[in-house]
Amino acid sequence: MFKTNEYFDGKVKSIAFQTETLAATVGVMAPGEYVFNTGDKEKMTVVSGALTVKLPGENAEKTFAAGESFDVAANASFDVKVATETAYLCLYG
Repeated sequence: MFKTNEYFDGKVKSIAFQTETLAATVGVMAPGEYVFNTGDKEKMTVVSGALTVKLPGENAEKTFAAGESFDVAANASFDVKVATETAYLCLYG
């Protein structure tokens, strides 16, 4: 039903869940810089705080604040900078 995940020495933690129509994680990130890899297409929404992201194929970083979202293609990697504790929702597929 639920699966907990921990990455980057515990600085990123999430709870994954899946229903018949939805696969998602909700999580938190501590300040730091991270590189994430995708398996499926992802839609990330910032719930609180902010994420500064460099998406695949983009030359510049962009900061996403609470309520804003961005998409990442399947089988890609993206860079994330976190200045303050941030919560997120990630939808897959």
